[in-house]
Parts: sequence; structure tokens; C-alpha cells
Amino acid sequence: MFVGAIFFPLLGACISGFLGRWIGDRAAQWSTVACMVLAAICGSAAFGQVALGGHPLVQLIWTWMDVGGLEVSWALRYDTLSVVMVAMVTFISTLIHLYSVGYMSHDATPARFFAYLSLFTFMMLMLVTADNLAQLFFGWEGVGLASYLLIGYWYDRESANRAAMKAFIVNRVGDVFFMLGLALTFYIFGSIEFATIFPAVEAHAADRFLGIPAIELIGVLLFLGACGKSAQLGLHTWLPDAMEGPTPVSALIHAATMVTAGVFLVCRMSPLMEYAPVALTVVTVVGASTAFFAATIGCVQNDIKRVIAYSTCSQLGYMFFAAGVGAYQVAMFHLFTHAFFKALLFLGAGSVIHAMSDEQDIRRMGGIWTKIPVTYAVMWIGNLALAGIPFFAGYYSKDAILEAAYAAGGGAAAYAWVLGMAAAFLTAFYSWRLLILTFHGEPRADHHVMEHVHESPLVMLIPLIVLAAGAVLTGYLFAPLFIGEHAHEFWHEAIFNGPHNHILHEMHEVPHWVPLAPTVMGVAGIALAYVMYMAMPALPARLARMFSARPEMVRNLPLIPAEGAEQQTEPNPGGLYGFLLKKWYFDELYDAIFVRPARRLANVFWKVGDAQIIDGMPNGAGSLAVEASRGAVRLQTGRVANYAFAMIIGLVVFVSLFLFVG
Repeated sequence: MFVGAIFFPLLGACISGFLGRWIGDRAAQWSTVACMVLAAICGSAAFGQVALGGHPLVQLIWTWMDVGGLEVSWALRYDTLSVVMVAMVTFISTLIHLYSVGYMSHDATPARFFAYLSLFTFMMLMLVTADNLAQLFFGWEGVGLASYLLIGYWYDRESANRAAMKAFIVNRVGDVFFMLGLALTFYIFGSIEFATIFPAVEAHAADRFLGIPAIELIGVLLFLGACGKSAQLGLHTWLPDAMEGPTPVSALIHAATMVTAGVFLVCRMSPLMEYAPVALTVVTVVGASTAFFAATIGCVQNDIKRVIAYSTCSQLGYMFFAAGVGAYQVAMFHLFTHAFFKALLFLGAGSVIHAMSDEQDIRRMGGIWTKIPVTYAVMWIGNLALAGIPFFAGYYSKDAILEAAYAAGGGAAAYAWVLGMAAAFLTAFYSWRLLILTFHGEPRADHHVMEHVHESPLVMLIPLIVLAAGAVLTGYLFAPLFIGEHAHEFWHEAIFNGPHNHILHEMHEVPHWVPLAPTVMGVAGIALAYVMYMAMPALPARLARMFSARPEMVRNLPLIPAEGAEQQTEPNPGGLYGFLLKKWYFDELYDAIFVRPARRLANVFWKVGDAQIIDGMPNGAGSLAVEASRGAVRLQTGRVANYAFAMIIGLVVFVSLFLFVG
């Protein structure tokens, strides 16, 4: 059961990837779905035995490395933290695989797609069941590789290739910090096995490295690694570009797998993080800043998938600042509920795109809610959960994060609470902006597109309905287990709270207005979106022009690229609106600071270092030898008179030198 939950997806990937050409596309698709169903059954059973039954275990597979003082076993660590992730990942991924059968039905190479999708799931499962940092790093790099393959799946599109490279490179930046943290952990503890590290943290609390507290430095380095995978402020730029992949890929990356790896890492390392208060402060501040930053951008984006992508970035910020104030259980609770309603929103967006003949711009939609009623209903549910409206899943988990931040007190926690409240308002606003522009109002699409709007097939609707049920029920059902009075019994020491950390108790004793405040902000955000996009539909354009430096550039519709051309970016109207529309100019800033100088340096290395020095020296010596041989060849005329004349000239020169010297 424990091994099957992890390795069934790998089996599906191998069948589809290596045998897909012989067994056919349909057989490859359904074989991977069947393997995922088996993995989900095993994962759910493991959840029952480990989390509910209270029987954690470590399943040893083999000794992986034994070099000098480094001994690493390949083992599956099944405690409550791991099994929550295993059950969630296998369940969500199974639904995404099933949905993909319908969504990718017209694709040219579905067997390759399903192989990548199952490989991605396997790598995430290896990550969350790791018993040491090396094994975790294997899964960490594996999801990076699989994300590169999936984001660039349509490799004939230049935009997809660029997005895949961007995701891969930005994640490598974060991975450098992860590796430094891993190396420092081994230097301090003499091991990278969790069973050795965690009990020894208190004994090494006073250790220093280069004059810096070693535990603090390890915590910061591992968090910076997490920032890459979980797209936190500074290393977030790959996340919206990842929308170039097929929609099921977006759902899997953003809901259950890759982006949650960073949050999982911080919670896994809670025994270490509890002795690193400065690192936790960094986590809190960066998480809160990301939650607000991404929410502001989501308010003006026009691509249906990018709006939801920035929503993911914002919600990950919530999870991080929950962990930063010591409420690791609350962070994991929001990660768990978020997986259901975010997968629902992405797959719902995919259903809309499918219905609208691959249109993704919400300004070209509208008036379609009667044509796709099931998709409309589940998108309502997903947005209600995201906005934190009672009594949907997000209401229980996101509000608990804000209560924990308020209860924690202190400057960083207060900063997180204020920005978290602002982000709650903005989240509700952009959620209903998306809903209204997509489904309501007058149809803004071409009439030929509107004629073909249709509901998705049953194979796509069943996962949507199941996820909608999860978006409604998971908060209510699992809140007592994850963050209730007996939460410590549920987690069975998989998450560590230091002697000074009583956050789970304190968050239930906040003033009565604190739990109500996020709901008020959510309702206010929905009301504002209704006024702006339903009651006064001309108001958004007026406000956009008002807050633009070049109002004439604010268009109702973007420029339409030529057929087959790469997707064009939005024009920049400047001002506050342009600042948000261009995503706070992070891409432009990084292009100026990193990309252009790197290209100029690469040109120098190429034209001077490579062409002139590396190739030039041996090529120059070769050219010299060739020219010398050509000169020698010209002397060999084959005429005796020429040779005799040359000998006479030589004799004259020799005699002249002899007489001159003499």
C-alpha cells in the first residue's frame, strides 16, 4: 500500500511513455488513469492508517549512498504530514488525469502528455515522502524537470519554449540556495537524515557559521530555495508564464504539486525553524508581501488562466506567513483546502476555454452562463471558496491564517495581518471580476465562436463536480483534525511547535470581531466587483484611463496577433494601471539587470573568447602552416634551370657573407 501509492504513477508514466506507440493513445491514456486510481486508493488507505489510526512508519527500500561520513537511505517516511500530502496529491492528480482524457482528446501526442503528467505526480510523491534532504532534493529537482517538460509540451510554440526555459532557470536560482542549506546542514549536524537532525537541533542552537547563527542561516537558505518552487516575491516571475502549458498542467502545478513543495519544506523543517526566529520573520514578511503583491496584479489581468495563476501566488503567500508565525498546521490546512478549489478553478477555466474555441481573454467572453451551466455553477463554488465566504473551504482555512497572524502579535505578524486583510478584499474582487466578465453581460466574442459554445463532455465534468464537493466540504470536515483542539494528536509530532509556541490555542481566543473581519472584506470585494462590472460596466475603463499615463493606449481589446504568431503582450499605458498591468515591472527589471548583461557577456565570450581565442589560436597556427606549405609548393617547379639558378644565388649570398664577415 505505502509503496504502491508512490510507484503506481511511475508505472503509468512508463507504460504511456515507452509503450504508447504500440498500445495506442487511448490505451496509454486509460492505463495512466487506472494507475492513478490505484495510487489514490493506496494513498487514501495510508491516510486512514497513519493519520487517523496514529501509526506512522518509515518504509526502508534500500541504502542509496554510503560515502565517507555520508550515509543516505532511500526510504518512504509516512507520518501525518507526508500522508496528508500523499492522499491529496494522488486524489487531485487522478481527477486531473481523468479530466485530461477529454481535454487532450484532439492532441497529436496524448501518450507523451500523460507520461509527463504521471512522472510529475511521481516526483512530487517522492518529495513529500522523503526521509532525508537528499531524497527530498531528488523529488525537488524531479518536479522541476517535469514542469519544464509540461510547460513546454507544445514545443512548436516559441512562447511555450520561452516559458519552460524561464521556469527552469528561475527555479535553478532557488535550488542553489537549497543546496547551500543542505550542505550547511550536513556540516553542522553530520547528517541529512531527518531522524538525526531534528532531535539534535536544540543541542546545536548556539552553533555559528562565519559568525552567523547556523540554524538561522540554514532556515533562511532553505526558505530561499522554497521561494523558487513556490513562486514567492522575487522568484515568482516564472509562475504566470507557466500558463503556456495545457490547462491540466496548470491545475496540477498550481493546486497539488510543484508550488506547494516550498510550503511543505518549511513545515517539514519546523523542528529547525522553531529555533530560527529571524528566519521565521523573513518567511512572514516575504509571504505577506507576496500575498498582497500578487493580489494587486490579479485585479487587472485579462487572461483567465493568469488571473487564477496570480491567485495561486497570493494564496501561497498566505501559507508562508502562517508558517512564519508558527502556525504550521494552519498553513498545511490551507494548502489542503486550496488544492481542491484551485484545481476546480483551473479545470473550470479549461472548460470555458474548451467551450470558447481556445479563447482565453475574458474581455472576449460574456453572456455564456446559460450555455455552459455546469461549468458556471462549479466556477461559482470555486470562487466562493477562494473568497473565503462562509461556509466554503477557504472560509475555514484562510480565516484561520488571519486569526493566527493576529494572535501571534509582534511587528512581522501585524504586518502580515494587515496585508492579509487587504489581500482578502482584493481576492474577492478579482474573483468576481473574473466570474462576471467570463459569464455575464453581453456576448463580446465573435458570433462564430458564440455559435459553437457548448458544455464539456462528461469525462471533464465528473472531476469538476467532485472537486466542487471538495471545495464545499473539506474545510468543515477537516478543520477539527488539522487545527482543532486535538490537532496535536492528529499530527502525531509530524509538525513541531516549540515550548514557547502556543499559537493553535491563542488563535481560538482572539476577539470576536477578528474572525468576522475577513468575511466582511470578502463581501465588500464582491460588492465592488458587482458595482464596477455589472451595475456600471463603463466604470473600469474610465478608471483605467484615469490612472494611466497614456490613456489613449487603454483599449477594450488587446492587439490580435497574426495567425500562428507568438502571443503579443499588453501595451503599456503607464501610470498605476500600467504598473499593475505590467506586473510591477519585475520582468522588465530582471531583463535590464540580469538578462541583457548576461547576453552581452555571452556575446563577448562567443566572439572574443570562443571565435578569436579558443578557435583563433589553433586555427591561426593551422592557417600559417597552410600558407607556408603553399609557398614551399610554389618553389617546387620541377625545372632544373630554376633549381640551378637558386643554387647559384645561394652560393653568391654565402660567399658575400663570408667576405663581409671576414
